[in-house]
Amino acid sequence: MKGKEPRAHLDREQVLTAAARLVKRHGPRALTMRALAAELGTAVTSIYWHVGNRESLLDALVERTLADLGEIRATGRTPAQRVASVARALRRRLLDHPHLVAMVHERGLTERMFLPAQRALVHELHEAGLRGVRAADAVRAVQVHVVGHVLVERNRERAPAQHPGEDELWTAQAAEQDGALARALAGPVDPEALFTTSVRALVAGLLGPAP
Repeated sequence: MKGKEPRAHLDREQVLTAAARLVKRHGPRALTMRALAAELGTAVTSIYWHVGNRESLLDALVERTLADLGEIRATGRTPAQRVASVARALRRRLLDHPHLVAMVHERGLTERMFLPAQRALVHELHEAGLRGVRAADAVRAVQVHVVGHVLVERNRERAPAQHPGEDELWTAQAAEQDGALARALAGPVDPEALFTTSVRALVAGLLGPAP
C-alpha cells in the first residue's frame, strides 16, 4: 500500500538516535511521532514501520539508554582510587543523560540502570576486603552520595538567581572571623572539585577499620 514503505536510507538505529537527541534536548514529553518524523525529514508512517507505536519507541529507547550507560570499569592503583573512579563514572553518566535517565526512572527501571555500577562497586569492595553487610552498606552509601550530588548540581543549574547571594551572605563575621573561609564560601562552587573531595572522604571512611 502506498505510504507504507520505509525510506531506503532510514533504519531503526537512526530513528532511535534521533529520538534520543530529541529527549536529550527537550525531555520525554517532546518525543512525539510527528516531532521525530520532522527531525528525520521523513513521514510518520516510516517511523511506525521501523519502531512501532510511541510506547514501543519508548521501550526501545529505554533499552538503548540502559545499554549506553552500560558497564563501568574501575581505574586506579589503590582500592580507594578504584572505588572513587566508579563513583565518578556513574556521576558523569547521570549528568550526561538527564532526560534519558528520567525516562528510565519513569518506566520503573531505575534499579536495573544502577546495576552495572553496583556490580563494579561490589567487585572493588571485595578486592578491598569488605564482605557481607559492610560491603552492601558501602555500595549503597556510594550510590546515594553520587545521586544526591547530581540532584544538587542539577538544582543549582536550574535555580533562579539568589538575592542575597553567597557572596553577600558570607562575611568574616558570619564565618566566625575566618576570612579565608568566608572568601571561599562566597566564591563560585566547583562541582568537580567538590565531588572529588567528598567522594574521597567517603571512600576513605568506608574502607577504613570497621567500627
